[in-house]
Amino acid sequence: MKRRQFLGATALIATLASLGSASSFAQQSDKAPDPSDKPKPKLRGDFKLLRRNVGTFTARGGTIGWLVSDAALAAIDTQFPETATLFLDSLPGRAGRSLDVVVNTHHHGDHTGGNPSFLASSSEIIAHRRVPLLQMRAAERAGNLHKQAFAKTLMDESLTRDLGDEVLTLRYHGPAHTGGDITAYFEKANVLHVGDLVFNRIYPVMDRPGGCDVKNWIQVLEKLIRDTPRDVLLIHGHGSPSFGVSGLHEDLGVMRDYLSALYLYVEKAVAAGKSRDEVAVLDNFPGFPDFHVPPGKGNRLSSNLAAVYDELTAPKA
Repeated sequence: MKRRQFLGATALIATLASLGSASSFAQQSDKAPDPSDKPKPKLRGDFKLLRRNVGTFTARGGTIGWLVSDAALAAIDTQFPETATLFLDSLPGRAGRSLDVVVNTHHHGDHTGGNPSFLASSSEIIAHRRVPLLQMRAAERAGNLHKQAFAKTLMDESLTRDLGDEVLTLRYHGPAHTGGDITAYFEKANVLHVGDLVFNRIYPVMDRPGGCDVKNWIQVLEKLIRDTPRDVLLIHGHGSPSFGVSGLHEDLGVMRDYLSALYLYVEKAVAAGKSRDEVAVLDNFPGFPDFHVPPGKGNRLSSNLAAVYDELTAPKA
């Protein structure tokens, strides 16, 4: 590593280490407290440096990947309005500079909801060509179209941005988690943000109205396993508390294996004549204990099984 890069990385680590949460305080009052007046918990975010000026930010929603160097600033995904503001205000090394590149890995609100906050602070927002329409349709269903901001730089198969001492390459691999997923690769750092192509040891979201194609998702992961350097560091859109949102090449294989086993399980059930309700009854999928969570809202296995069933039984175009 060059001396300048080393000093820059060292300074960034020191800045990250110095970030702390403000102490909470309570105001004195001679009246009984009103539960409705209770202050909301302070919003917290966590910055983590991974390699060569590239790192992650977690608060709420999909993981933001970032680059901070003397030459450029970049962000991959934008979370929600309030966490986007927290990110922009707290990004170590930003010092009021505009971001050179902002990327949406796909259209979901926890990855694009912060776009309005980034508009005044960035040169461009990039996404796959399908993302604005998918984002608009999802916002219309949710009734929050007025809160959206859309990427203006749209790509098809690939796009590259020279960021001084870093090169960012974006690639579309076909429909998978949604119809518009792209990956973002910081080439010199060898860090790949895979968005929601990998839910790190948790049952994923499968958005069929948004273009999810589980069969092709498996093939996309196969391609990434084959084409990605073995020593890559990954940034995942989401991860379990035990495994986190950053990881290694092997995480691609774990996600592929889960989707492959799920697809085969449902395929056999369909061949046996089972109904959708009969298929979608498992609380936890055998063979993948790291994915296991208690039954309830946080357990998406039933919706995973139903989504694959619908994909397998949908009328052929």
